Amino acid sequence: MDLLSIFSAIFVAELGDKTQIAALLFSAGGRHHPMAVFVAASLALCLSTGIAVFVGTAAKGVLERVPVGLIAGICFMALGAWMVFDHLRASA
Repeated sequence: MDLLSIFSAIFVAELGDKTQIAALLFSAGGRHHPMAVFVAASLALCLSTGIAVFVGTAAKGVLERVPVGLIAGICFMALGAWMVFDHLRASA
């Protein structure tokens, strides 16, 4: 169950992310083979995730005292509000 919840959270968080936009643009450009784009993007995501897990594990003692879930939720809400505001401002 942990694996499914982690997968689901990260999958949803990555949808429409800059990574997908970059992969889409590389694929649409036609200069790169689609499999090369897939492999390169996958490796980049794996490496960046590995770094995040390593840093998170190393900082575990500090992060246990910080309400990480609350802070992450507030940051996501702030980013969402900023994107909505930016969209409304641009369309006005």
